Amino acid sequence: MKLAVIGSGNIGKSIGEWASKVNYEVIFSAKNEQHAQEVAKAAGNHAKSATVKSAVEMADIILLAVPYGAVKEVVSEVGPLLKGKVLIDATNALTADFSGLALGFTTSAAEEIAKLLPEAKVVKAFNTVFASVYASQNPKIKGQPISVFYAGDDYEAKAKVADMITKMGFDAVDAGPLKAARNLEPMALLNISLGYGLGHGTSIGFSFVR
Repeated sequence: MKLAVIGSGNIGKSIGEWASKVNYEVIFSAKNEQHAQEVAKAAGNHAKSATVKSAVEMADIILLAVPYGAVKEVVSEVGPLLKGKVLIDATNALTADFSGLALGFTTSAAEEIAKLLPEAKVVKAFNTVFASVYASQNPKIKGQPISVFYAGDDYEAKAKVADMITKMGFDAVDAGPLKAARNLEPMALLNISLGYGLGHGTSIGFSFVR
């Protein structure tokens, strides 16, 4: 399975590197192509880099890991190439000071992205976990698996994302249709508030007990 990572920041870099270690063919891409090359080299495991357009063309699954404010620019470059492909939206539409949501609660970043890309299979996932947890490549905290929630309207696309989450060792939790991103994005804000505002740090995560 080929995974294109759009964005070479902490989230894209960490998830892409982990995915490459569980046998995904990872292609890193970013506006800063040199940085994408450096990230691919550091990831090892035959990861490579390409332009954003080339990465999307080659991939089966695309991880969108750019700031929400950059989404429209990215979409303008590769929108038609995403037809029929699984697009994982890992973004969070936050205010500039990270103190609140820029969107919600009658829509979400994921739903707005789906409007821009009506022929892509958008799945919200990976947005409720800190990048440092992905960088640690440890899906557990004190022996308890961290839950990664995902939401989408296409069953097969969700199954592919759930499989990726599970292969990384996380507890994959189906949160429902794409509009459930309206719940998942506030969860990310809560995570940030707990980690930074209340001093719990970034080695934390949610666990869905059932």
